[in-house]
Amino acid sequence: MSTQPRKYLALPKGVSENRFDAAIKKFQAALGTEQVLFSAEHLAPYTKVMMAVDSAQHTPSAVLTATSVEQVQAVVKICNEYRIPVWTISTGRNFGYGSAAPVERGQIVLDLKKMNKILHVDPELCTALVEPGVTYQDLYDYIEERKLPLMLSFSAPSAIAGPLGNTMDRGVGYTPYGEHFLMQCGMELVLANGDVLRTGMGGVKGDKAWQVFKWGYGPTLDGMFTQSNYGICTKMGFWLMPKPPVFKPFEIKFDNEADINEIVEMLRPLRIANIIPNAVVIAGTLWEAATCGTRRSDYTTAPGATPDSVLAQIRKDKHLGAWNVYCALYGSPEQVEVNWKIVTETIKRAGKGRIVTQEEAGDTQPFKYRAQLMSGVPNLQEFGLYNWRGGGGSMWFAPVSQARGSECDKQFALAKKILNKHGLDYVGEFIVGWRDMHHVIDVLYDRTSEEETQRANACFAELLDEFEKEGYAVYRVNTAFQERVAQSYGPVKRSVERKIKRALDPNGILAPGKSGIRI
Repeated sequence: MSTQPRKYLALPKGVSENRFDAAIKKFQAALGTEQVLFSAEHLAPYTKVMMAVDSAQHTPSAVLTATSVEQVQAVVKICNEYRIPVWTISTGRNFGYGSAAPVERGQIVLDLKKMNKILHVDPELCTALVEPGVTYQDLYDYIEERKLPLMLSFSAPSAIAGPLGNTMDRGVGYTPYGEHFLMQCGMELVLANGDVLRTGMGGVKGDKAWQVFKWGYGPTLDGMFTQSNYGICTKMGFWLMPKPPVFKPFEIKFDNEADINEIVEMLRPLRIANIIPNAVVIAGTLWEAATCGTRRSDYTTAPGATPDSVLAQIRKDKHLGAWNVYCALYGSPEQVEVNWKIVTETIKRAGKGRIVTQEEAGDTQPFKYRAQLMSGVPNLQEFGLYNWRGGGGSMWFAPVSQARGSECDKQFALAKKILNKHGLDYVGEFIVGWRDMHHVIDVLYDRTSEEETQRANACFAELLDEFEKEGYAVYRVNTAFQERVAQSYGPVKRSVERKIKRALDPNGILAPGKSGIRI
């Protein structure tokens, strides 16, 4: 038996070490030795997961960093030659959905963070074109330094995440432009065979409308490449919101968990009519407490779910509601004045809910970071969630429903029951779209405890099963549960996805297993 140390932490499925060695040499020749990483030290950042699984299941065999479209083309050519599966990331900061680790052990990671050019920003047409490695902070700084009258929309842990990756995974934000894929306009993609596809108007020689007209001619293909493994996105265009003359954020606090039904029924007409134009957040007690520095150990060290009596004490101490609703008005002084009157009269008729304005809240948290999200200012405040229980475990559970009070009432009761059954806390928020409701729950647990990690895994599986029985499915999920969630959407959809995969990627090299899609 050989005592020689292993050269690689993991190998791609079905690929021998000698064959992988040959592929590595080809990668080094194409990219440069410094851009091909496979030591344990270099792979460590790509093996950290917050999911309730053994991180070894998601250990990559190597990491490649590319700096150009041509290098991405070279990578896929070599991957086809040696049948090497490649998992592509942009910033790799979607912590609650799997971080930078590949969906399957042994896949190589293609990290595009060095492709970080802001290629174009048009302040008159309010458009942008960026590469994968551009973060929201990069784009915000670019806009601020040039004093451009534009506003961003992004997910909550915004400063280190990026618009391309977030949009490709159909993430959402908190401004009137918060449906990010809706605001996407034009993609450049490297296909598995190395061809470069530009969607929309991008394939027309000399065209200037790539970032302003989404559809082009014939079938619209952009959506096919989101949450899929049909191509590697190397450029994306999207629309930016013009900065309004007036921005008026406000909060409405409600005292009882049972109020969720009435809250949604009150807000939905205001959202559909665009009186409140942004995605409204209805955040529970622990979500808000954790983001402003509260730890569970400040109140109790007893095992299991946090008792309702403790939640009541936290609300009292931190001046929080059972539900904390965040909205904003945007526009001219006249527009905001009219809409503010409609909003306040609606709340008054409801007979419950206390309005808190920015003038009243000042710089207090969590109001400040919520206002920043709604005004397009990046921050990292929401990472406070991970300190609630400690131990670094987090999985986002995100079922979708109609924006009806009865639906939210049902989902909240079911989620809290299942989480508490497994000794975990309900840490969640509802996000009111135009007609849909995103229910985002952070399943927080201590990854340093094997017993609690096992409970969290069982809890997440039960959430998926029980919500599906009630007709609810999630719109995003971490890499450990992507195959399971794909089953929720039925065999016909999966069959169509597989046929497309076989046509575009016959060797199955691009992220096999992403969203449950394989050849």
